[in-house]
Amino acid sequence: MAKKETARAARKQLADVPQQLAALASMSVPDLAAKYLELYGEPTRSRNRDYLKKRLAFRIQELAEGGLSTRAVARISELGDKLPERWRMRQVEETKPAEPPPPSPVAADGRDARLPPPGTVLTRVFKGTQHKVTVREDGIEYEGQLHRSLSSVAKLITGTAWNGFSFFGLKAGSTNAVTP
Repeated sequence: MAKKETARAARKQLADVPQQLAALASMSVPDLAAKYLELYGEPTRSRNRDYLKKRLAFRIQELAEGGLSTRAVARISELGDKLPERWRMRQVEETKPAEPPPPSPVAADGRDARLPPPGTVLTRVFKGTQHKVTVREDGIEYEGQLHRSLSSVAKLITGTAWNGFSFFGLKAGSTNAVTP
């Protein structure tokens, strides 16, 4: 009797696949990210809507109809080094034990923990002009104005999008920071 119930559940799941795939088209990026977490068991790093829809469509079909056959998996393992590198990397990732997520970069007081302490002055010479910003409790001060992030200041200075930590040399542990 259990075999009939399993077969009935499998048929129902297969019948539901078209509706699930159609629902992906109307989902927002946060909804797609939540569905990705539900189906893959890990958060996505992508915010590309089309990419997420493709990955989710594949996963929905894989769960409903089954993944690669054991013969295909055996053949892939047999090919070994002849496989494209990204396929090999995927196999390595699947065999690794799940790691806990990295700690959040938010300090206990709510500030970004990657920022130096309030009062620190960061300097950067860009196109022959020295720019100084001061880290405050409530943001970043540049030329008397308060900004939300280092990236917004870097964009103001350069005219293009920059990672603020890279622009001010905080990623490599640079000595650009000066505490008053």
